[in-house]
Amino acid sequence: MSVQAIGLIGMAALLILIFARVPVAISMGIVGIFGYAAISGFDKAFVVLGSTPFEMGSAYALSVVPLFVLMGALASSAGISGQLFNSVHALFAGRRGGQALATLGAGAVFGAVCGSSLAVAAAMSRIALPEMRKAGYDDKLTTGVIAAGGTLGILIPPSIILVIYAIIAEQSVQKLFAAALVPSVLLTLFYGFVLAWLVKRHAEYAPPSPRQPWHTKLWALASMWEIILIFGVSIGGIYIGWFSPTESAAVGSFGALLLGVLRRKLSWADIQKSFVETILISSMLFLVILCAFIFSYFIVLTELPHTLVEWTRSLNASPVTIMFILIVFYLILGCFLDGIGMVLITVPVFFPLVVEAGFDPVWFGVVLVLVVELGLIHPPVGMNIFVIRAQAPEIPLSVIYLGVLPFLVAPLALLVLMVTMPQLALWFPGLLY
Repeated sequence: MSVQAIGLIGMAALLILIFARVPVAISMGIVGIFGYAAISGFDKAFVVLGSTPFEMGSAYALSVVPLFVLMGALASSAGISGQLFNSVHALFAGRRGGQALATLGAGAVFGAVCGSSLAVAAAMSRIALPEMRKAGYDDKLTTGVIAAGGTLGILIPPSIILVIYAIIAEQSVQKLFAAALVPSVLLTLFYGFVLAWLVKRHAEYAPPSPRQPWHTKLWALASMWEIILIFGVSIGGIYIGWFSPTESAAVGSFGALLLGVLRRKLSWADIQKSFVETILISSMLFLVILCAFIFSYFIVLTELPHTLVEWTRSLNASPVTIMFILIVFYLILGCFLDGIGMVLITVPVFFPLVVEAGFDPVWFGVVLVLVVELGLIHPPVGMNIFVIRAQAPEIPLSVIYLGVLPFLVAPLALLVLMVTMPQLALWFPGLLY
């Protein structure tokens, strides 16, 4: 049996295990070890199994992951997400749908600190969902805007998925963060346009909110200084060249801890909870990454990436056609897999194809995150949808699905722009580096 045939059997086995609800990490580890053994024998497979954890554990690039997770956990425990919602709500007060706009704005700003879509969706579900329902907002609009705002957490730097992609594809984290900045701003604006259209078309979805005087709005803007300071120093430090990504994450974590303690928003119990949460999330991520490395070694042995590149050459398909096929494939895959699983499973296979087609690897990283964002909110899986459902079990899933559907237009429109105008992502990195 050829190595390519073994590779295809391995991919099929991986999908079967995932559909059987075996965790993605375990599925990749099993297929990687047994597939490697089928080609090179169990002795070499066990060498890989023994050496990979040490290699991964000693990789300096991975140290950025738990530090950014810690920064988000400390910021959340310090109540920054709740303060953000109140401040942004005051800025949009007087507009119909002001609380929904505040949810989008607070999600975008909080995503700039925590880097996790699920964390943003969970925080906004706890804070904004009760407030909007109390104000008389329709459940479809309420859940749709929370799910959409949550996706901003993985595109706005710092993004954990961008860091993972950078490690697998051996790309610069700094360039990826810079490339994601303009698209993330555009996506936030596109979500705002969708929300404005919905409120205008269905006035009953969102009652008008009482107006606030200008001095109240200015005070609300000034009260956001903490998160602006954390983001400006940590992420701005990367762009300027003051810090490496790991140093930036450490500075941001220390800043969130210091501000929380000085303002008496963080108790010793909150700090302990944040560190325990960081350990649990980081351990889960590292297990997934470890198994993905083992799986990628198996994929390299099968020569599937090379075979895929050669097959694509024989089709004489244009680069845009190839990218369109990949995007459709990712959208289908998003029905069954979470974002990190999609990145870890597919990048080792598709990355050589993307490079061969002439696409910039940094640009592809941003496009990949956009597709993953779609997977987080489009039915039937949509991890953000189930986060909201866990916070409000009385809202039927069908209502949440209907609420999310209009917001899918925003990332799809941005995807079209990204494919037709790659400079949207590449202009800022080219300016800095």
